[in-house]
Amino acid sequence: MEDRAGARRKPPMAVPPPLPLLLLVVLLLLSLCSCAAAASGAPVGEDYVRPPAAARRCGVHRKALLSLFPWSKKKASSSASDPQQVHISLAGEKHMRITFITDDNSVPSVVDYGTEAGTYTSTSQGESTSYSYLMYSSGKIHHVVIGPLNDNTVYYYRCGGHGPEFQFKTPPSQFPLSLAVVGDLGQTSWTTSTLDHIKQCEHDMLLLPGDLSYADYMQHLWDSFGTLVEPLASTRPWMVTEGNHEKESILFFKSGFQSYNARWKMPYEESGSTSNLYYSFEVAGVHAIMLGSYTDYDESSDQYAWLKADLAKVDRKRTPWLIVLLHAPWYNSNWAHQGEGDSMMAAMEPLLYAAHVDIVIAGHVHAYERAERVYNGGLDPCGAVHITIGDGGNREGLARRYRNPKPAWSVFREASFGHGELKIVNATHAHWTWHRNDDEEPVRTDDVWINSLAGSRCVQDGSHEYRKILMSP
Repeated sequence: MEDRAGARRKPPMAVPPPLPLLLLVVLLLLSLCSCAAAASGAPVGEDYVRPPAAARRCGVHRKALLSLFPWSKKKASSSASDPQQVHISLAGEKHMRITFITDDNSVPSVVDYGTEAGTYTSTSQGESTSYSYLMYSSGKIHHVVIGPLNDNTVYYYRCGGHGPEFQFKTPPSQFPLSLAVVGDLGQTSWTTSTLDHIKQCEHDMLLLPGDLSYADYMQHLWDSFGTLVEPLASTRPWMVTEGNHEKESILFFKSGFQSYNARWKMPYEESGSTSNLYYSFEVAGVHAIMLGSYTDYDESSDQYAWLKADLAKVDRKRTPWLIVLLHAPWYNSNWAHQGEGDSMMAAMEPLLYAAHVDIVIAGHVHAYERAERVYNGGLDPCGAVHITIGDGGNREGLARRYRNPKPAWSVFREASFGHGELKIVNATHAHWTWHRNDDEEPVRTDDVWINSLAGSRCVQDGSHEYRKILMSP
């Protein structure tokens, strides 16, 4: 693996707000521009530290803006029957799940679609759900699976039988494949910056290893999050797994993940899982596994049994790339969340190693880190590359403190917001880049080529051990 790191460089108000408030908003916006300008020319990696004064000033002003414009409103629509918070996800081979919400419960769960704008040649019917949480009641949440669809094709679609037209592009059936990767997204001005940068990159799909909305019991924030991500999530499939902020359980009153499961249904049934908290899917030549850090994972758990069976079915000739996403990182040299992934790693890492997983992507820690191929705590050429990318823009801020000396397996680490791009070029080579957005623009800061283990001696030499571990009862 060749390594290179570069540093190129409530409700709407019925009357207008008073003049002092408008003036304050203008001043804050101007200050944000000054903050962005002050951030340029910084060093790279763990040495990158924003000037303290600028950091405080920007942080205060960003929080002030968020308090002036809370993310508490549902999307304004011309009609209660108009679709809101539209997002899409894969739903088995050549199928897509369209999810949308309406305030009008009489709207049917249907999607009309076709390959020409304004011309819908097919219609699919789906299912709907809703939920109540304390004093909050959701709208009608529609899940409609459409297909079969052609690969690498633009489709136009309409939700609920009327309303605005949306469009998406299906992923390709073969390499190259471009994946945008972001974790711990939230809904701050940093989040908006990250989403703007992702929009600029050509990608076929987005992967998110947990912590989506940061609603944290305030259910209206799920609505504002759905509105925030709709421009991207309605055009490319978003494949997500849960983080700790999705749990939202209340002892003796509410079980966990009610809102997440209702709103973000993933293809768990299509992949033989019994829980929306863990599943797998295939796209082009990639088999991707989304694991749950916050549901049982020990050797006696349903998730462990499912993972073992799913890995045993992987055909590396058909899907030479094997990628895993989860929330709590297993290899983490940041002081934040130290050891939180250790028990899951102890249970499941032997399975991933036996299956020769190429890359493991995690979130949770609000910083970026990339490790060399590792296994059982040390460098191993047959282990997985581990990447922590919990730096999408969440409201809790960055995890700036790293442990020293740096572990031998840690190649690059930096406490900045940003996103990743994984371009899988062919069956043997992928190009990973991480883009810092502390400067209000995407700056490629980490850059590495990764070789798949599919054609390596690791697979050839470990085939017997692979069968022994994954095929055992």
